[in-house]
Amino acid sequence: MASEAALTSSAAREIAPDLFPERTSPTKAQIDAAIEKCLEIQRRAVTFGKRPFAALLLAPDNETVLLMHQSVDQVNHAESSLARLSYCHYSKEFLWQCTLVSTWEPCAMCSATIYWAHIGRVIYAASNEQLAGLTGPGNKENFTMKWHTRDILLDQQKDVEIIGPVEGMDEVVVRESDVYWSKTRK
Repeated sequence: MASEAALTSSAAREIAPDLFPERTSPTKAQIDAAIEKCLEIQRRAVTFGKRPFAALLLAPDNETVLLMHQSVDQVNHAESSLARLSYCHYSKEFLWQCTLVSTWEPCAMCSATIYWAHIGRVIYAASNEQLAGLTGPGNKENFTMKWHTRDILLDQQKDVEIIGPVEGMDEVVVRESDVYWSKTRK
């Protein structure tokens, strides 16, 4: 336990300061624009019969979209697929200044992948609780887990910033996603 107690973000920054360059905070307008772009990706995914989840990677300027991804299936989620792809293309230092934006709160698998990919910020529109309410219990397309991104990412060696749910945009995501989920509920 004493060893784990030493695993703090301040200790990590002290040991490897170059891995944690300063990040520029996004404005409300930038957040809303990025979520709207995610919704465009999600809409396209749903037209192809895919699940309504989408993510994108914002550059450090909080406006330039570097990469985007949709949910492929129950194992290849938009967020984890995008985080892995991002890690292949960009340096850790650069990714620390980037933001992964998602229509939905990243699950435990996706949150951990974001952490290991060294992406410095996560923004999500709608929460896991909202997803659970939308999909319903025992939904074979999405057995929603009881977790939150903050449960996975807070108090770790990397102080990944978490913004979400985003008031107002969460309602849009829920409403649009219900087009898909209403057909899967019991």
